[in-house]
Amino acid sequence: MKYNLLGNTGLKVSELCLGTMTFGGRGMWTAIGTMPQDEVNQLVKTSVDAGINFIDTANIYSEGLSEKMTGQAIRDLGLNRDDLVVATKVRGAMGSGPNHSGLSRKHILQQADESLKRLNMDYIDLYQIHGFDPITPLEETLDALDSLVKSGKVRYIGCSNLAAWHIMKALGISAQQHLAKFVSLQAYYTIAGRDLERELVPMLLDQKIGLMVWSPLAGGFLSGKYSRNASTEEGRRVNFDFPPVNKDKSFDIIDVMQEIASAKGVTVAQIALAWLLHQPVVTTVIIGAKKQEQLLDNLKAAEVKLTAEELAKLDAVSKLAPEYPGWMIDRQGADRKK
Repeated sequence: MKYNLLGNTGLKVSELCLGTMTFGGRGMWTAIGTMPQDEVNQLVKTSVDAGINFIDTANIYSEGLSEKMTGQAIRDLGLNRDDLVVATKVRGAMGSGPNHSGLSRKHILQQADESLKRLNMDYIDLYQIHGFDPITPLEETLDALDSLVKSGKVRYIGCSNLAAWHIMKALGISAQQHLAKFVSLQAYYTIAGRDLERELVPMLLDQKIGLMVWSPLAGGFLSGKYSRNASTEEGRRVNFDFPPVNKDKSFDIIDVMQEIASAKGVTVAQIALAWLLHQPVVTTVIIGAKKQEQLLDNLKAAEVKLTAEELAKLDAVSKLAPEYPGWMIDRQGADRKK
């Protein structure tokens, strides 16, 4: 297992991160997974044994049950808490009241305490806002997060599902007001969904912000179960067709991945994950599973090496169509790069 620095910090995280969205299963989350505690424990053990030191959860996953089961697994297995990097999130609704969601100071501070109770931990390594709150000033959100860092309850702060301008604005506020700043972005990125490359990837590289990739198999669409001439009645997309993908283009990508996978004697899923691990902007790829076999398959992606020729083939079939102002920026900048 390879370990990368999380953004512009000294914190080392495994290039594969264990996602916990399949733990438990309450409300809408039953469509994602309903794993009981004994199976959760086995998944965590297998991950740690493979070298994973990074676990990502969220307060809203299974309405708090995922956090509880994550903490319980760490205790059941006798793992050293300080050997692990545990991340969780805040933003979604955790009740029906008017202040039970969002990124207000009240909600953030309350939910940090609730997450610590569910995890049964003294601190959170990475506390992430789970999305944008259009009615709460960023200043208020960042000041609340800074309070958690100064209190010792949180080590680092990150964000998820934000636009590039959101993050740059937040970084500016943090610099101006001497507040803790976002060190990572958790975002959707796959070979079948490369929209991130238009604005976010250049910003992340420029600002030295780590990238944590969620849904690297596009909600199972790149798992190898789907092809142009075959569908499946199993898998997450049957009940939860998310995130959206351009299926015609994705089938073209799968065709190329299948060719490379067959030549290497690996799975399509491993090629999809390996492609991400070969992207310089990627810090860690979050893998989740409903079954032990899925996890074991995904873990092997860290061993798959893609040649320059294979990467070129994958890039050609999956690249984004040029959009303004990107194509003009490239055109005007060409002479300066020579």
